Amino acid sequence: MELTLLSKEKTREIIAKRAAKEFKNGDVVTLGIGLPTAVADYIPDNMNVIFQSENGLLGIGKTISGENMDPRIINAGGICVEAKKGASFYDAATALTMMRGGHIDATVLGALQVDEEGSIASWMIPNKFVPGMGGAMDLVIGSKRVIVAMEHTNKGAVKIVKKCTLPLTAYKEVDLIITERCVFDLSQGILLLTEINPMFTLDDIKESVTADFTVADNLKYMDIN
Repeated sequence: MELTLLSKEKTREIIAKRAAKEFKNGDVVTLGIGLPTAVADYIPDNMNVIFQSENGLLGIGKTISGENMDPRIINAGGICVEAKKGASFYDAATALTMMRGGHIDATVLGALQVDEEGSIASWMIPNKFVPGMGGAMDLVIGSKRVIVAMEHTNKGAVKIVKKCTLPLTAYKEVDLIITERCVFDLSQGILLLTEINPMFTLDDIKESVTADFTVADNLKYMDIN
C-alpha cells in the first residue's frame, strides 16, 4: 500500500537536501533533468561545488525568479538559474566531451528503476513516447560517482527492484540511491541500507522494494528538517 505521509514539495525537498550533502569543495557535478536540478538550491553559500548542465553551462547557481532572472540562463530542465562568478557557456558537444572524458566527479539523476546490482533504467517506458536518450548514458558511464535521487515509488509502483525490467541506461553503475524514505549505498557491491527517514519503519522499506538488501550495523536516521 502506498503511504502518503509527505507532500510532493516536502518529498522533493528531503531528497534534494540529502543529495546536496554528498559533495565536497571543488567537486564538478552534473545535475539531471527534474528533481536533481533542485540540489543546487541546497548547497551552503560557503561551499564551492561547480555544477554543470548538459545543455552547456558550467557554474550553475541557485534557481532564480522575478526581475533578476535571465531567460537565456537555464539548466537542463529549462529553469532559470544563476550563473556563478566565472561560469562558462559552451555547446552540447563540449558538454558531452566533459561527461565522456571523466571530468565529472559526480552526477545526480532520476530513475524509473534501479536494481540491487546498481543497474539503472532511466530513459524509456516501452510503447510510450520518448523524446530521446539525452546525455544519460554518457553521464552514468563517464562520471566518477553516480547518485540516483528519486521518489521512492511511482504511484505505488516499486522502483528499487531485484532486476530492472525496463530498458537499461547502464549496467551496475549506480553508487548511491537517495529517496524520501531512505538511502541505499551500493559502493561495496551490495545494496546496503544506511539511512532511514524516521517517519518510516524498516518494514515500510521492505514492503516498498523488491530488491534484496542488507541493513547497515550503524543505520542512521535521515535529516528531514
